[in-house]
Amino acid sequence: GRGRARPRRSGRGPADPSACRANLAGTRCALRGGAGSRARWVACRALGDEEGAALELEAARLTYEKLGAAADLARLDALGTAAAAKDAHGLTERELEVLRHLAAGETNKAIAAELVLSVRTVDRHVSNVFAKLGVSSRAAATAYAHEHRLV
Repeated sequence: GRGRARPRRSGRGPADPSACRANLAGTRCALRGGAGSRARWVACRALGDEEGAALELEAARLTYEKLGAAADLARLDALGTAAAAKDAHGLTERELEVLRHLAAGETNKAIAAELVLSVRTVDRHVSNVFAKLGVSSRAAATAYAHEHRLV
């Protein structure tokens, strides 16, 4: 990568050990940076600092991308997905899906057809959404969804 010493090879001989150590040290340092950003992301979220959390998440992502650390990127994405689910105001994934359709102005019958559910099941999901969001109408649920960036 850029900025790191490259092992020098003369012909077919082994790489220069000091350059290899420098390369390894740089990689370890970068990995700690990504893991540190991930830990700071968790701390920021716990303190309610969403802007700081977003910055730390991006710093970790950039570090892992630069290193080509696919497994760490996958774990980071899983953290982000879990956080997004937690930010869904107590709604299940299916309830969020129903809310998005509801906010788009669709009827329960149309939502049922789109999601391949019975109308009765959609009715139940809509009732659950209203209860969890503390609203009593489709308009209020739609407004809540837009205010809280759920759609």
